[in-house]
Amino acid sequence: MVDVRLLAMTDDPEELVCRCARNDYYDGKIPDDDFPTVMNGVGGDTVDEKQATLVKKLMLRGHWGVFEHPQMTLWFRVSRSCMAQITRHRHVSFDIQSMRYVDFSEVDPTSEEDIKRPRTWDQEKVSTREGTRAIEGPVEERRELIDETYERCVEAYNQLVDAGMPKEDARMLLPIGTKVNITASMNVRAALHIISMRGAGDAQAEIQELADGVRDVLEEHMPTTMRIWNENQKAIERQRLSP
Repeated sequence: MVDVRLLAMTDDPEELVCRCARNDYYDGKIPDDDFPTVMNGVGGDTVDEKQATLVKKLMLRGHWGVFEHPQMTLWFRVSRSCMAQITRHRHVSFDIQSMRYVDFSEVDPTSEEDIKRPRTWDQEKVSTREGTRAIEGPVEERRELIDETYERCVEAYNQLVDAGMPKEDARMLLPIGTKVNITASMNVRAALHIISMRGAGDAQAEIQELADGVRDVLEEHMPTTMRIWNENQKAIERQRLSP
């Protein structure tokens, strides 16, 4: 699984969503009133029930702007291939471990921790958007080909760096499966869009794992939001999540 860790997050993100949403129709000043007072008039007996009622209404109506107020910063480690996909989410701010300045000579070509192997390397058939088809050749031969290629790429990188070639040029020989560390800051709407788009069954396996990691963070820190999401995902996704 992709290693996803939370570095920072807005305090009480669900309360912030509700306060911002209530501000639109509130006759007082939300900074001056406590949360139960702000939530008066929303359906439900307890504050938790009122919060769930409001969050569900917001999501089903596609009122996503209020979910842009809470922010979070994540750290994760993925292949350059996955990096190319996740960085297309232009409403997320990224910092990526530099292959220009960081020495990758210690990369272990046999370790899944350092270089991601193709998901289907040990499968006899694969299902894609184009349909299901067989993968020819013995699994052992396929693995041997992958291992030898990765080992040769890392060896060639080291030879070029040792010869004095700049790392920024030698890195072009490293496999696209080579993993890098990434920090990413996003609002909750952008995070939900990642979960929706990249957690879909036809997404590449590694980015599905990344989306699952983002989901885990939200389920821990925004349990009401994610419970409503899980219970109503198809109806919610009919609203326009992407900015």
